[in-house]
Amino acid sequence: MTQIKDFKNGEQVSTPLLIQSYIKGVTQNGAPYLSIVFQDNTGTIEGKWWDIPPAMEKLVAQGKIGKVNCDVLLYRNNLQVRDHGIDFSESYNLEDFVVSSQYSRDYLESKINHYVSLIESPIYKQLVMGCFDYYGEDFYLYPAATRNHHDFVGGLATHVFKMAELAVRFKETYESINLDLLLSGVLVHDMGKIEEYTQAVLSEYAVQGRLLGHISIMDARLFDIAKDLNLEHAEETMLLRHLVLSHHGQLEYGSPVKPMVIEAELLNFIDNIDARMIMFEKMFMDVEEGEFSLRQFALENRSFFKPKGVK
Repeated sequence: MTQIKDFKNGEQVSTPLLIQSYIKGVTQNGAPYLSIVFQDNTGTIEGKWWDIPPAMEKLVAQGKIGKVNCDVLLYRNNLQVRDHGIDFSESYNLEDFVVSSQYSRDYLESKINHYVSLIESPIYKQLVMGCFDYYGEDFYLYPAATRNHHDFVGGLATHVFKMAELAVRFKETYESINLDLLLSGVLVHDMGKIEEYTQAVLSEYAVQGRLLGHISIMDARLFDIAKDLNLEHAEETMLLRHLVLSHHGQLEYGSPVKPMVIEAELLNFIDNIDARMIMFEKMFMDVEEGEFSLRQFALENRSFFKPKGVK
């Protein structure tokens, strides 16, 4: 079985792939076609199925797995596939086609529990543990985004783990940081995405996710948890809610307020550092040394040069 990471320009491939998403289209001549994003556990690749027969078009659906017969082509410096047909007659295990965190579930849980244990304030600890109790196992399954960064099973926990590492190192350099508040914000800031998305695998935005967004969802959830703990009027609750509300940094990026305490500012920086590093890693996978990447919309539409020695 040939995996996406091993696809090479000019070769013909027949291999099982998962349909992550697709869009129907019509050519200028009126012929139907599909733009399909295929996926396996090594990555994704875009493809076109020109002049698709109506009977086959009805069989194509998000989440289905079939043996794809295609040509691999280079288009605008990115590999794509031209699909000639998909055989849906065989059965496959979904888990074999899903991109997952590089860290095991047990490892992530042990690390997250360690950072929770570092919180000394009883109020912050109660709030954080209340959030983990509410979301439970889903925290270790859901992605941190539907695209761009940490968009894989376990992505949310992976993102939070790496951010917590950075938070502790910031405290080692700048003693004035309130680590209890910063760590609490790191641990809970994105939990609202569990309610923002439809599911952990092949995630899309749920209705409430599109109408409310994960920031307001998490603020409301945190307030409810604080009320259950009789902590809704505590200053710690207000500060932690502020970190949740302001962690996107700017009003135009979805935060209803800008950071107004040091830890809120740092949470925004740490969030961006980890997200962008993952985007850089993904971007450079398809760039040769000494070449520039394509423009990256999520990185202010800039292209980046890959020096020698960069993996």
